[in-house]
Amino acid sequence: MMEDYTLPFWIYLAVLTVFVGGTMKKILASHLSAAPPLVAWLGATVLVERLWALCLPAVLLLALLGLACCLYSAAKTGPPPAALPATGKAVFITGCDSGFGKATAKHLDALGFEVFATVLDLSGDGARELQRSCSPCLTLLQVDITQPQQVQQALLDTKAKLGLKGLWGLVNNAGVCVNFGDAELSLMSNYRGCMEVNFFGTLNVTKSFLPLLRQAKGRIVTVSSPAGDQPFPCLAAYGASKAALNLFMDTLRHELEPWGVRVSTILPSSYKTGQSSNHAYWEQQHKQLLQSLSPALLEDYGEDYVTETKELFHSYARQANPDLSPVIDAIVQALLSPQPQVRYFAGPGIGLMYFIHSYCPFSISNRFLQKLFVKKKLMPRALRKQSGFNLNLSLHNNNNNDGEGGEEKLK
Repeated sequence: MMEDYTLPFWIYLAVLTVFVGGTMKKILASHLSAAPPLVAWLGATVLVERLWALCLPAVLLLALLGLACCLYSAAKTGPPPAALPATGKAVFITGCDSGFGKATAKHLDALGFEVFATVLDLSGDGARELQRSCSPCLTLLQVDITQPQQVQQALLDTKAKLGLKGLWGLVNNAGVCVNFGDAELSLMSNYRGCMEVNFFGTLNVTKSFLPLLRQAKGRIVTVSSPAGDQPFPCLAAYGASKAALNLFMDTLRHELEPWGVRVSTILPSSYKTGQSSNHAYWEQQHKQLLQSLSPALLEDYGEDYVTETKELFHSYARQANPDLSPVIDAIVQALLSPQPQVRYFAGPGIGLMYFIHSYCPFSISNRFLQKLFVKKKLMPRALRKQSGFNLNLSLHNNNNNDGEGGEEKLK
């Protein structure tokens, strides 16, 4: 059956495959939601199948596909809609001590927004830098989003400054990753700590400021993580909290549409932020983990296994991108675009990562994540012992078989 197909057929099939794959890559790069790429893929499949059934020559089919590609490119290269003006709009940003929050507060202040920036410490380096570099229109508020009283006080302070004006934007940026390690080795306090900040804290802030956002028909922009959608190894606590956050925001987007409030989620790649670069913090977390693990669990995994995980995370953090501008630009687009996207892939490789996760078999997507994120070399100690025992047993059996074979030859 395979011999019936000629070389031109295989060349044609290869070109067609490359074209369809390239088209899908362009669609995904446009940061659309999952439904349009799926519809586009099904439509391309049906089109190719129909054209093939009509026995069109390969050249004519490629010409039609090339024309479609040109029309698509022309449509995409048209002038983008003008951004909304920033002047007169107020934005509330959480987690501005460092990283994305501090950079976003400075950039939005420079654009002309009235910025309310929350920090954990008003006397900290981040707060002092914002006071020194930003205009008088920026208001600093000391807020721990896990403390409802502080969130309510920030709401009262914001209302007092806004007067009768509503709040145009809420940027949910505050978040933590309190540990890095296997799910079984992660302490319950790690899970609770991530959920308190990344989910419950953000949930409380969002619910508290929703009346002001509905009044202005404004925007909710949440900085989340691909770890909330994909099973990154050693990020169970952090990923679970971000998964809850992503689902909440997706639900909120549907519910707030009649109110005119737009909800967007930012999904960054790996960047150097304040916490990820804090070597002393992660060393302290590592020591606390070793002291808190039960002797039996530590014996099964081994201290060298836990230490290797920590070193791998340090290596991954050192390779992170120090340029935060893709995330900041995505936040600005979500705030000022007339038609903001549901999700913004902020950084290289995120679109490819989601494509592999969404359309490839689990075995391929899991292997991709393991190779991309954590390249562990050590197995847990108990598995190493078991592997060594099985190897010794196999060698022993081979030696016995060789001995029996020699005795038979002697006989």
